[in-house]
Amino acid sequence: MADYRHHPSWRSDIHTSLGFSFWDSLIIKTALENGCDTLYSEDMQHGQLIDNRLTIINPFR
Repeated sequence: MADYRHHPSWRSDIHTSLGFSFWDSLIIKTALENGCDTLYSEDMQHGQLIDNRLTIINPFR
């Protein structure tokens, strides 16, 4: 499995400025790059809006 943690294209402000883990940042960045407007996660903050276009929804709430 490739290790993308140190690849410049996967470094993002999401990880540093918003305080998400590296792995959550990859999920968020991928969702944003693919035009998603909703991301379902029980581990992230319910209702949080990222980049004014992606909303985190906890499906168990």
